[in-house]
Amino acid sequence: MHTKILVADDEAKLRQLVKAYLEKEGFEVLEASTGKEALAKYTQAKVAILDVMMPEGDGWLVCKEIRKNSNIPIIMLTARGEEMDRLMGFDLGADDYVTKPFSPKELVARVKAVLRRATEVDKSEDESLVFGDLEINSYSRKVTLAGKEIALTPKEFDLLFFMAKQPSRVFSREQLLEKVWGYDFFGDLRTVDTHVKNIREKINQVSSTHKFIHTVWGVGYKFDAVMA
Repeated sequence: MHTKILVADDEAKLRQLVKAYLEKEGFEVLEASTGKEALAKYTQAKVAILDVMMPEGDGWLVCKEIRKNSNIPIIMLTARGEEMDRLMGFDLGADDYVTKPFSPKELVARVKAVLRRATEVDKSEDESLVFGDLEINSYSRKVTLAGKEIALTPKEFDLLFFMAKQPSRVFSREQLLEKVWGYDFFGDLRTVDTHVKNIREKINQVSSTHKFIHTVWGVGYKFDAVMA
């Protein structure tokens, strides 16, 4: 049985182009031209590719609704590339962000990457990391600090958990893209910065005295459970 990929975009020619490339790689494609149609089909798919500008429910709304019930990888597809759009997508739980015009081969590579990463997470053993008042549980995918839950998106959790498994180790942005997102040539380095910023802000809302992800200037980031 072929892995099903949902391609939701109101441009028929673009859907057909993406469909052709995905089918060439052995995937089965589910098409949707509206947000409403995408919400009716996403439960059948392993990855959802969502255009931001769709009738009957834009990509933001669809992403938000999917995240209420599912952790399937979501790739946002848009003609806009402003940082605020990227932040909104990541805040809603998107895993990746592709700006039009794009290379169909690149999109296929990103689909494979998010699928590979999702498979690795599914196979991971139940593990709980504890650093003082901070607990990161891979089974429940919950993060708590001083007894209060920190609501992270799926990719924010993946990033924090990956770094926390190797405390004090410094990772470059390229390494984090490869290990957490699953690709090293197609990712935008700002994706890492955006996720780190979001995690820090959410932690700060619970406790302003803790700082877990530290910037190592000129290199990247590291996890270290020290007081701010």
